[in-house]
Amino acid sequence: MKIKFLIQLSLMLLVFLVFVTSCNEDTPDTSDNTSEIKGLVKSFPAEASWEWNEIFLKVERYAAGYRPGPAPRALALMGLAAYEACVTGMPDYKSVKSLYPALVIPPIESGKTYHWPTVIHAVYTTMFPRFFVDASGNPSINPSVQPLVNQLITKLNAKYEIEAGSNEIYNRSRAYGQEVGLNVWNWSTTDAVGYKHYLDPFEKYVWQDHYKGPGNWVPTKPGPDKPMGGVYGGARTFANFGQQLICRSPSYYDMDYSENPKSTYFGQALETYSLTRKDFETKWVGEFWSDDLLNLTFSPGPRWVAIANQVIAIEKSNLETAVFCYVKVGMAISDAAVGAWHSKYLYNVERPQTYIQKVIDPTYVSALDNPLTGDRGFTPPFPAYPSGHSTMGGAGAEALSSVFGYRYSMTDNCHKNRNDFYGMSRTFESFYAMAEENAWSRVPLGVHWRMDCTEGVRFGYAIGEAVNKLPWKK
Repeated sequence: MKIKFLIQLSLMLLVFLVFVTSCNEDTPDTSDNTSEIKGLVKSFPAEASWEWNEIFLKVERYAAGYRPGPAPRALALMGLAAYEACVTGMPDYKSVKSLYPALVIPPIESGKTYHWPTVIHAVYTTMFPRFFVDASGNPSINPSVQPLVNQLITKLNAKYEIEAGSNEIYNRSRAYGQEVGLNVWNWSTTDAVGYKHYLDPFEKYVWQDHYKGPGNWVPTKPGPDKPMGGVYGGARTFANFGQQLICRSPSYYDMDYSENPKSTYFGQALETYSLTRKDFETKWVGEFWSDDLLNLTFSPGPRWVAIANQVIAIEKSNLETAVFCYVKVGMAISDAAVGAWHSKYLYNVERPQTYIQKVIDPTYVSALDNPLTGDRGFTPPFPAYPSGHSTMGGAGAEALSSVFGYRYSMTDNCHKNRNDFYGMSRTFESFYAMAEENAWSRVPLGVHWRMDCTEGVRFGYAIGEAVNKLPWKK
């Protein structure tokens, strides 16, 4: 009897365990929202993020006032919104919204399915047009590229409506992306300096009030008679939380102003002078990395998104990798622009052209020519130190390296097949090698001292490292 009882009891326990197990399989685990999602972000291709970052480069090429800082800022904000909108479906990652006071990111609906490409597409369709408006709020995208934006929206709307699997999933995903995008946009408008700076990049800065004598910046010709971005160093940063980013003093490089031929200052001027227009190779390097001129190419910060786009395409990266890459690169180049422009106007160093024309050769001009206007010898209209190209390049390279590896080799086809300047591709053994050449290119182009580039790329690496150290991973 005792044995029979134990057998019956064991059978009852077995039935009970089977019942409990089957119930647990039908009940979602609410302890972690990612377990409720039927399809993670990494299960989708990078298309949604990649397409919008591609179209950004086409639009920004013609967008006056967006270089140097507003374009990287827009990329960072849209990248942040896409990341926060999708992070629930990225189990290895966590939200960084708590780092930014007043930024509100709504939660997803518990237990509901989301189509992540639709979410991202909705983020960009909500935010993108808000960045490109004139002072009256009217669209300001160049008419030559506006149709491309419209075509992208129409294409992805139609594609994702089918891919989502049902109108309910599509509408839920779209509404959530729109809500996150609008919330991040509204938060961005509280950045008193960064918000709308593109409408007047010369605002509130009178260079004559800051001129203290030889060695300080003065306007150069051809170009405007006032400097760009004089106040941009006060814009909001993403990884430094209100601290002003400042690079080393020029004195670190023994670059105190001097007209003595034996001084370091004179020596670096002579170096720039001797390299300008020297030979085909140096001219090619200068043009390859220039990205200075409105209507000709995208600007120096977004150049690193153009590089990211190539890598994502080559690697056939999934959507999770793309989202993470774009937010880090965007934040890095945006903080780099803020740090570089704060430092530029703090140290207020003249351009080599000013010194060379005064001390070495009055006929000297840079090698930066504009094939669209015919102007020769253009120099960017803001102080030299540190180089903005170099700072943003170092930051972008550090961010890209953290995602794809510090020894990632590639051929950069950013300007392949262009005929308005020499567009041949160049191959590099790492993103750092790209950043170093990008920095050096400014010297033979004739627009920078070597110290601008050496310090700029070092400063940029440090800024990129700060972005990398944010608490992205669980």
